[in-house]
Amino acid sequence: MFVVELTYKASLEAIDAAMKAHMVFLRQHYASGAFVMSGRKVPRDGGILLVRGESRESVEALMAEDPFCKRGLAEFRVTEFRVSQRSGSIPKDWE
Repeated sequence: MFVVELTYKASLEAIDAAMKAHMVFLRQHYASGAFVMSGRKVPRDGGILLVRGESRESVEALMAEDPFCKRGLAEFRVTEFRVSQRSGSIPKDWE
């Protein structure tokens, strides 16, 4: 499991202009099962994603395709973690 932190490098106007393409990217990877949860940071200077992936390298390659990153509007940081506890409402297959 991985936590991905996006940090905006551009104005919110530029981010908003690329939001439609970013949302297409998100929907594609939610459908594939890679993305588990995501949302904006508060204050709005980036976002957080919870991602299932085979390796750090595969998650980094995936995130490099995010339109925000491809267009130089954001950078990302990937943190891998091993799930050791979970709420009973979280399926075990999310690992």
